[in-house]
Amino acid sequence: MSVFDNAAFEQHERVLHCSDPVSGLKAIVAIHSTFRGPAAGGCRLWHYPDADAAVTDVLRLARGMSYKNAMADLPLGGGKAVIMSGPERQASDDQLRAFGRFVDTMGGQYITAEDVGMTVAAMQTVASETAHVAGLPPEAGKAGGDPSPKTADGVFHGIKAAVAYALQRDSLEGLKVAVQGIGNVGANLCRSLHAAGAELLVADIDAERVERVCDEFGAQPVSLDDVLLADVDVIAPCALGAVLDAKTIARLRARIVAGAANNQLASDSDGQLLFDAGILYAPDYVINAGGIINVACEHAGDVTDETVNERVAQIGQRLNAIFEQSERLNLPTNQIADDMARRVSGRSAEVSAH
Repeated sequence: MSVFDNAAFEQHERVLHCSDPVSGLKAIVAIHSTFRGPAAGGCRLWHYPDADAAVTDVLRLARGMSYKNAMADLPLGGGKAVIMSGPERQASDDQLRAFGRFVDTMGGQYITAEDVGMTVAAMQTVASETAHVAGLPPEAGKAGGDPSPKTADGVFHGIKAAVAYALQRDSLEGLKVAVQGIGNVGANLCRSLHAAGAELLVADIDAERVERVCDEFGAQPVSLDDVLLADVDVIAPCALGAVLDAKTIARLRARIVAGAANNQLASDSDGQLLFDAGILYAPDYVINAGGIINVACEHAGDVTDETVNERVAQIGQRLNAIFEQSERLNLPTNQIADDMARRVSGRSAEVSAH
């Protein structure tokens, strides 16, 4: 299937494929927009069933980064990379270096960083071949390093904003939250929620992660099939996307959906289903922008970690503005956010024409 025929294609500027026969690297970079600046977005290491699935994922993720960077008021466009791996979801140093050379051929049009499956150490290897990379070990007190704790911080601020808006509660004490996916972001989110007095239900494909989070934060383990359907106040999807569709939404019992996963809605129309059900949805690319804020500050240079924290804390205010406009116009929050993001990312006319 041609990339132009893919349902996720939305006038992306460039989609580049890399095949390095020596290392075995197979990677794709999608650049959705450079209207606001170089396209920035992490690199995901994942085992895809086929190349079409990888293309669809990278297209959706790149568009999300355009919207995320625009809504966070960053001088960056949107892009994303995926490395297609085997079932073990690992990349060799040779493959990471080959990926770095691939990124370098774009001359700074795309800036990469960590995403699912990648680490600070992996990005250091990538950085041996290109300067267009972030998420590297920071100087003391400066922006940089693994962006996932900042993503978790932003989601925590977003949950507080959503709870205040939908439940009229200023405190998270006794709030019941179900967290789906407790990797680096999910585990850090659990830490903040636990410290604020929330009661946690958690699920993950990795049983050791579940055991560790339950031991540390007194969380209750639930199955992957049941976590989104739990009788809680908030569900926080923090794994992969497309978990909210007509079937799951009809069975939700939470009042709020606010999590870190990208592309949580299986389709844009699912936002209307949440709205009609009276469930407040925090648009994912707004609430999970903490990591890219950290990346942008690192790339800009000479920005303190304190400044990053101040900018991440503003996520709650942005969400509150979306919630208020959604209520005033009687439109789902994802539509409000998409319209805002298209305007500030310079894509409104193109999308309408498409």
